[in-house]
Amino acid sequence: MADWAVYILRCGDGSLYTGITNDLERRIAAHRAGTASRYTRTHRPVRLAYQEPAADRSAALRREAAIKRLTREAKLTLLRSARRAGRSLAIGKPPTSGKPPARRKPPAN
Repeated sequence: MADWAVYILRCGDGSLYTGITNDLERRIAAHRAGTASRYTRTHRPVRLAYQEPAADRSAALRREAAIKRLTREAKLTLLRSARRAGRSLAIGKPPTSGKPPARRKPPAN
């Protein structure tokens, strides 16, 4: 199992934040508490949208840099493909915005 991970957070304003860590659960908790980075501190709440393992810190840094070079649309495509693959990304209790979840319209017949 890889000790390092690359992750993408979806921030409360819809922006995306990419980072690396060797303890994903602890790092997500720090982001949610506002103690992990200046950016996410001002863009809470955050939720984990994507994660992938990395063999070591060097590999994680290279992959993080590659993801950061992607356009927003390419990052969103990466998130959608991970969701379609059925990878569960939840770590701990997801943050709530106080709003009820959006309701989907039923398909038209």
